[in-house]
Amino acid sequence: MNIDFNKNQDGLVPAIIQDVNTKNVLMLGYMNEEAFLKTNETKKVTFFSRTKKRLWTKGEDSGNFLNLVDIKLDCDNDTLLVSVIPQGPTCHKGTDTCWAENNEPNFGFLSNLEGIIEKRKRMSEVEPELREDKKSYVVSLFDEGINKIAQKVGEEAVETVIEAKDDNDELFLNESADLLFHYLILLQAKGFTLKNISQVLEERHR
Repeated sequence: MNIDFNKNQDGLVPAIIQDVNTKNVLMLGYMNEEAFLKTNETKKVTFFSRTKKRLWTKGEDSGNFLNLVDIKLDCDNDTLLVSVIPQGPTCHKGTDTCWAENNEPNFGFLSNLEGIIEKRKRMSEVEPELREDKKSYVVSLFDEGINKIAQKVGEEAVETVIEAKDDNDELFLNESADLLFHYLILLQAKGFTLKNISQVLEERHR
């Protein structure tokens, strides 16, 4: 790895710290060559502190270490992307990230869809005449209860299997989308999310 430590007069390069599992950015620090070498040697992320004027291993006082997984170098050879497994909150103020955000996994559009389904679930708890959307399909499923939702997942699973045995990719993908959509509804009905499923899978592969 040919890092250009001489690009800046202070010999430092930015090090972006990212949780290897959630992909959230936790903090930004700076490394000189010595900090980089120590990070690789100890597998604990070490920075050069511009205020303390010395090497500083994150967690050396708090115990909230950043356990090294991988380091990537950008196209200009002057910025590091450091993948870590955080041991406790990252920010000195006690938050998960230095932007006061929770370090929760995000599944992109699927997380947004989960949020919509969660709102529909809450809507189903409101009296029908007071609901904003009186024709919501998802609300109607929550109204009918867990048995109906589980039945729909079963139906969509069978249809997906049938299309998997055929050669129509479009139909297979559409049925797969229907299955996943109804499965997300089932998870919400049971009080769970994709995060819970992800955690189970992570535990199995440790």
